[in-house]
Amino acid sequence: MKKNSVNYRHKINPVLGFIAMFVTQDIVLRFFFSQKKIINHGLSIPINSSIILAPTHRSRWDGLVLTMAMGRRVTNKDCRFMVTKSEMRGIQGWFLKRLGCFSINQLSPSLSTLRYAIGLIEKGEKLVVFPEGKINKYGRKLLLKEGLYRLARLATKKTETITIIPIGIAYSEVSPKFRGKFCLSFGKPIAMKDYLNLTIKDFNKLLNEKMNKEEEIALKNVGR
Repeated sequence: MKKNSVNYRHKINPVLGFIAMFVTQDIVLRFFFSQKKIINHGLSIPINSSIILAPTHRSRWDGLVLTMAMGRRVTNKDCRFMVTKSEMRGIQGWFLKRLGCFSINQLSPSLSTLRYAIGLIEKGEKLVVFPEGKINKYGRKLLLKEGLYRLARLATKKTETITIIPIGIAYSEVSPKFRGKFCLSFGKPIAMKDYLNLTIKDFNKLLNEKMNKEEEIALKNVGR
């Protein structure tokens, strides 16, 4: 248990974080995609609110484009990604840990992982959770995983100022291609304290509808 606890608590390496931000945002995204569009609908996030970003998940590019749209350069806060255990293996895992990511067992989340995630929320960090639980390449209708709602409910015991932002991400091709386009559309923030009386099923239905609505807007803006 102690070893796992240490693994979860890698802080963001400032040097590696700067290099990764420069390489991905100033080189890779700039030259790979021909058009980048962010639609925020006048998004206004309550001051001192703990933010959970809830985006659709269509490609491995999602994390990079989301960081460009809502990362340190824009909000002065890093995105802390909750990812699957398989993504944290090998060299990729070594880098991801040092860039603020941490893994979770979707079938049986450990207490140490939940405590760590709740701690990030309590401190006002910006947490990214993909509610679909995996890349849903063709946007098929999926039942959202229960993790986001359970985590947010547990975190309300530490802080009531939790805001969930539904996000739609779309690319001009199903599998993003060189010189293609991408668009992110941000939905109206959800104040968690207003939805504590809902069941997991009802909340996920609500969140799913909001995510899909934003994805439809994003798809139109990339010509799909």
